[in-house]
Amino acid sequence: MLVAAGILASRLMGLVRERVFAHYLGNAEAAAVFKAALRIPNFLQNLFGEGVLSGSFIPVYAQLLGQKEHEESDRLAGAIFGLLALATSVMVAVGMVATPLFVDAIAPGFEGESRALAVRLVRIVFPGTGLLVLSAWCLGILNSHRRFLLSYLAPVVWNLVLIAALVVAGGRGDEAYLVEVLSYAVVLAGFCQFAVQVPSVMRLLGRFRPSLSVASASVRRVLRSFVTVVIGRGVVQISAYVDTAIASLLSERALSSLFYAQTIYLIPVSLFGMAVSAAELPEMARASGGATEEVNAKLRERIEAGARRVAFFVVPSAAAFLLIGDVVAATLLQTGKFTAADSRYVWYLLMGSSVGLVSSTVGRLYASAFYALKDPGTPLRMAIVRVSLGAAMAWGLGLYLPEVLGLPRHLGAVFITVASGLVAWLESWLLRRQLSRRVGAAVGAPPGLIPKLWACAAVAGAVALGVKLALARALGPMVGVAQEWGGGLLAPPALHPVFTCLAVVLPFGAVYFALTGALGVPQAQAVFRRVRRLIRR
Repeated sequence: MLVAAGILASRLMGLVRERVFAHYLGNAEAAAVFKAALRIPNFLQNLFGEGVLSGSFIPVYAQLLGQKEHEESDRLAGAIFGLLALATSVMVAVGMVATPLFVDAIAPGFEGESRALAVRLVRIVFPGTGLLVLSAWCLGILNSHRRFLLSYLAPVVWNLVLIAALVVAGGRGDEAYLVEVLSYAVVLAGFCQFAVQVPSVMRLLGRFRPSLSVASASVRRVLRSFVTVVIGRGVVQISAYVDTAIASLLSERALSSLFYAQTIYLIPVSLFGMAVSAAELPEMARASGGATEEVNAKLRERIEAGARRVAFFVVPSAAAFLLIGDVVAATLLQTGKFTAADSRYVWYLLMGSSVGLVSSTVGRLYASAFYALKDPGTPLRMAIVRVSLGAAMAWGLGLYLPEVLGLPRHLGAVFITVASGLVAWLESWLLRRQLSRRVGAAVGAPPGLIPKLWACAAVAGAVALGVKLALARALGPMVGVAQEWGGGLLAPPALHPVFTCLAVVLPFGAVYFALTGALGVPQAQAVFRRVRRLIRR
């Protein structure tokens, strides 16, 4: 709950940031350049940041804490900080020198002024992402000590700095000036996100002495896993950069809208997949030193409970993206230069993303179980399969399928998200199969649960579609989208997006909770029990 609360606050503030960004920049050329420029140095954060430390550092550090070996755990924390700071500094320096090569590789569609602006922005932003890597080290310390809230609230500070920069600089110059100011704000925001966690981390560490020593056995264990996990994260990042490269070849609108859609898509992934996985990983790691059967039984119990929680919330999220994604996109983004047509286009991308939402979220939990078992190699092998197949599918479907189907070229971005979803299902199935072999029995959500949840979500979605259609008929003629994609049921243009959201999403949620509660789904019944207790108070 604490992880989810922190992530929720961070994601909500991130949506405010995206809404302000969309207000000032919309889908303009500068918006696409900035988002692509931000993704390039983010490779460093993703390579050495939270995901890598979760798979290598936290399992070893949390186990030392569980065994009361505080002196060794402090020595490990200091060594990892020193080594991480050194590696990050070198990578930042190399990245700033090689920026033009990165821009050409990640966004080959940029030319002339767009390319020059991208190079300038990347060089400004790179040091800020280095600070975010050190912020991830703080997260590893805090989570291992069961301090979950602060580390996931810290990105709120990052978002606040960027929002302030947008508000102050917005309208005071051209779009290129605004994104340059925003890039400097990214560096300041990275420092602030790191700084707010440092006092709490120092209180938890008995004796903090940064070092570059690898003499400790625990340090060497982390480094062995670190290399494997870094390779795995690097492989996964290739997939994201392939998507970016393909979208840049389609159009600037496709590229910027893909980033907007990913921001929305990551809300349920973070709230439920990341929250459950982050909370379970230290506990599974603490238990991993006992008898094998005892460990396996605890892992099976935790994975099943986690998969239940994830599926209960992520299945309706996927249904909402698929059926009422225009309402969601308009509510979160439609303002200023971001128009209703842009909201519809983001909806199409969310439709594609819904294909793999459940599998990619549950897959995070399976990967955490392997990390707790000190086996980062299995997630690496599955990631290689996923990325290799996904890159080929995204390239073929995104660039060539629209022409075959007679669709506008920019709709190739939809097929990029579909390809990512399909390979996410494959990776999740492979991880689950390998994990079942490892712990001696089937793992994951109980058989029949996910089809039951999808049935409830489908009925709720039909109700929401009915409400949306009724509103559209009551407030005026339906708006056609032949120029976008052959028609569809759209949110009524005469009603403010926020009011449309309340009218459509509230019935969707109410019907879903009522149906799952009537069918005896434990998570729904737990929600009803909490609501009844609140009413009685």
